[in-house]
Amino acid sequence: MPPMSGLNRFFLAFVAFFKVWFDRSFAEGVWALRHGSSPSLPSAPAPEAAQPARVQTVETKPSEPAKPAREPGAEAVALLAILQRDGRLVDFLQEDLAGASDADLAAVVRSTVYEGCRKSIAAHLALAPVLDKPEGAMITVEAGFDPAAIRLTGNVVGNPPFRGTLKHRGWKATKVTVPEPAGDGRVVAPAEVELP
Repeated sequence: MPPMSGLNRFFLAFVAFFKVWFDRSFAEGVWALRHGSSPSLPSAPAPEAAQPARVQTVETKPSEPAKPAREPGAEAVALLAILQRDGRLVDFLQEDLAGASDADLAAVVRSTVYEGCRKSIAAHLALAPVLDKPEGAMITVEAGFDPAAIRLTGNVVGNPPFRGTLKHRGWKATKVTVPEPAGDGRVVAPAEVELP
């Protein structure tokens, strides 16, 4: 115990006065000390018996079989396969059109490629404009814009915000439901063999 100053002893006596007045057991202890005997100390509470550890049962589900690894870009190939199946898009793009007339091209595009690809996209992609404003409107491109979503053209000088004319609203996919490719994920269109 550190040496007690007079002020500390006065404060202790002040506190002890009220403690003796209102606490009988404390008063009896002080009385015992004053008469040269040791005060009886309250016995320490018995430690609580150790509780048995609770065992928590966790039900585990059988793990699902691991899916086979997909080829990189399998979803893109699957979408291209759909466009080929419904609109013959790959066939059209792989054709040499140098000798085709505009009328023939227009007929093929209108009857096959356009209708088929449009139907496929509507079935597997939900599209929305990046900027929902009418083309030709004046808009402000604020600082922090996503350059993958908004491409600036023309006289791009300085820092945003930029003010310009909306030339194209852009498109973004809000939902994609391309089915899992079956078999070899690299096949865009199967070869066809007609048997005699």
